[in-house]
Amino acid sequence: MSTRDTGRGRAAGLRAVAGLALRAAPVPLAGIALAALLGAGLPVAAAWLTREVLDLVAGARRGAVADVMGPAAGLAGVAVAVAFLPHAERFLCGELGRRVGLAAQDRLYARVNGFTGLAPFEDPERLDRLRLAEQCGQDTPVQIVSAAVSLGQAGVTVAGFAVSLWLMSPWLAVVVLLGALPALAAELRLARAWSQAMLHTTSLERRESFYAHLLGSVQAAKEIRLFGTGTPLRERMRRDRTAINATRRRMELRTAAAQGLPAAVSAGIGAAGLFWAVRAAARGELTVGDLAVLTSAIAAVQGGLSGIAASAAVARQHLLLFEHYLDLTNAPPDLPVPRPARPVGELTRGIELRDVWFRYSEQHDWVLRGVNLTLPRGRTLALVGDNGAGKSTLVKLLCRFYDPSRGSILWDGTDIRELDPAELRRRVGAVFQDFVRYDLTAAENIALGAPERAGEVVRAARAAGVHDTLAALPRGYDTLLSRSYGDGEEVGVELSGGQWQRVALARAFLREDPDLLILDEPASGLDPEAEHEIQEALRLHRRGRTSLLISHRLGTARDADLIVVLRDGAVVESGGHTELVGADGRYAALFRRQAEGYVR
Repeated sequence: MSTRDTGRGRAAGLRAVAGLALRAAPVPLAGIALAALLGAGLPVAAAWLTREVLDLVAGARRGAVADVMGPAAGLAGVAVAVAFLPHAERFLCGELGRRVGLAAQDRLYARVNGFTGLAPFEDPERLDRLRLAEQCGQDTPVQIVSAAVSLGQAGVTVAGFAVSLWLMSPWLAVVVLLGALPALAAELRLARAWSQAMLHTTSLERRESFYAHLLGSVQAAKEIRLFGTGTPLRERMRRDRTAINATRRRMELRTAAAQGLPAAVSAGIGAAGLFWAVRAAARGELTVGDLAVLTSAIAAVQGGLSGIAASAAVARQHLLLFEHYLDLTNAPPDLPVPRPARPVGELTRGIELRDVWFRYSEQHDWVLRGVNLTLPRGRTLALVGDNGAGKSTLVKLLCRFYDPSRGSILWDGTDIRELDPAELRRRVGAVFQDFVRYDLTAAENIALGAPERAGEVVRAARAAGVHDTLAALPRGYDTLLSRSYGDGEEVGVELSGGQWQRVALARAFLREDPDLLILDEPASGLDPEAEHEIQEALRLHRRGRTSLLISHRLGTARDADLIVVLRDGAVVESGGHTELVGADGRYAALFRRQAEGYVR
């Protein structure tokens, strides 16, 4: 059973928040606590000083002018402090929020960056949890601290006024305190309902954000206008927002209904207490000052108890939500990493896949079915096959983004599950078909391939055939490759698809001498001349290197040392180009089909 929404779970969340706040912002936190303590005690002091002043002025106790001026001066000082404290507290809360938000964000993304594989990013449920964790990491710790401080402040204020009420009328103090219990119970029930409603709407909000991004994206603008898909996308976004609003409307109606009756009961008790106090004062049983204190005490106790209920509900709601943050930051590794891991040496013999089976979950079909193949050191292996044959999945396994469901992948005879994934990946260079276009400068886009070699960006760009293009930009390599950001002084530019492809190649070329070079459709989207230039550059770059080439263009694959044909996740053929064409199997059929397109 999960500890979520149990005393143990909430206590763990509270300890985590307190630890985060103490480490990130000890001085603002101490200042807020002090301000809250003063803010709690000042209203009680003001009520009793007011009583003293009123009684002296009314002649209940005859005294000199100096006797009146002392309490009056104290009352004035309290008023100044009450006026100043909220501003100081507002600044301290802002500083607390900034520091804690930064620390929580850094911790969250350190954990996200620490995920070994891709499963957390390819599972919709985990993405919803990540979105909630992002929201909670920024706001929730501060909300919990603020609610805890408000609870303490209200508790001190209520205690002070409750004692004041007790001194004047014990039975009235008991009735006023008991009258607030229904409101507290209602608020705590609502807190859980609100947290569940937020979890329900998260997936809708993520999808709504997706539609909003498409409608405002320059990348999608052409297709949206050409195909007229803007209206359907807007309608989908409106439908999701309507569903979100409906959920929130139901919760707000439930909140109003749950809070209304307890509020009415509390107000009725307060009115009855006030009526009794006025009658007692009229009969001479209470002084004018007593009446002032009693009136203030009833209002303060009821308001304070209502505040305690609201703060407790807020704290509980945010603690429930903070569980998503803690679940993610404290999550176990998504892929097991041995400690200590075996060192990853330079590839000397080759890479072998032994009876590799893989599926993304037990609910999915098998993507790879008993794959056996060997990639010797210094040789090039080309993977070909239809879409969905399992080529990209095999690449994910080689990079250890996932582990095989069955079987093993060996690096010089060592199962890669025994190696440090980070060390393994440092020995792999890759150009993916779905490469990333970073909204950074040209130099930064390339340098991300190997930050320690940032000084060799121009060399990599020349090797990829994109140097002249980048050097001719308004600011050369320092030009921003995006028009989504920038200011009046820095206007970014957009590259063509082929130019972006070369930038991605340069990023891969910056990582010099990788033991394994993975090329996933490296020349897709290029014109014939550019494709020829890229293929020549790749031939030079992979010469003597262990390479895995994935391409739908069989002309690109024909000069590989070994061609492997995948179909429905299994190896159906392997051999050289001439051998496979002569075998008149699947490869030959695919090759003839492509060749016919050029000779008709």
